[in-house]
Amino acid sequence: MLLDETCYELRDTVQGILASSTEIVGIELPPAPVKLNLLPESWRRRRLQLVRQAEWRKRLLWAGGAYGALLFLLLLYLGVMRFQIGWFDRSIKRDAPGTEFVRATEAKWKALAPAIDAHYYPVEILEDLFESLPSADVRITAYNQSARQISVDGEANTAALAYELIDKIKKNPELRAFQFDMAAPRILANNHAQFRVEGKPR
Repeated sequence: MLLDETCYELRDTVQGILASSTEIVGIELPPAPVKLNLLPESWRRRRLQLVRQAEWRKRLLWAGGAYGALLFLLLLYLGVMRFQIGWFDRSIKRDAPGTEFVRATEAKWKALAPAIDAHYYPVEILEDLFESLPSADVRITAYNQSARQISVDGEANTAALAYELIDKIKKNPELRAFQFDMAAPRILANNHAQFRVEGKPR
């Protein structure tokens, strides 16, 4: 019979009851729980390194997923833009005959404008030019007109009258459809000024 040492005073009583010898034994209690980390330092560092590697791997996976999504969106955008460009090109080719017709018609109307607009009639222009003469000392000696240009040659008693003429021509509202310019008059032997006025449609 084994009896715990804490029950030593009961040894005789137990022997009398059981009619057998008893032996005293000491029962060791388990050690108190202590929070000790018995892992080697190198193992702890390795474990911390593995945890950090796992976190970085997770972050890289998220970054890779975001980059892949952005790349997919970019490719999708480029695909849509390419489709739209192709659609516009096809629309332009389809409408090209009508566009060319409109341009040709516009060019014809511009070419016909001098013939159907009273502002371009030679008689009307000559009348407006004569109304712009500053005095009888300014004379028009030649007049030429084409669809793109008007040229007026003349002679004035002084250069000042020639400059006065071009100033009045530019201020004439009936001649506003043209842009007139005059080079410096040429002084003749008799001190008269020979001039040329040129006008182009605006």
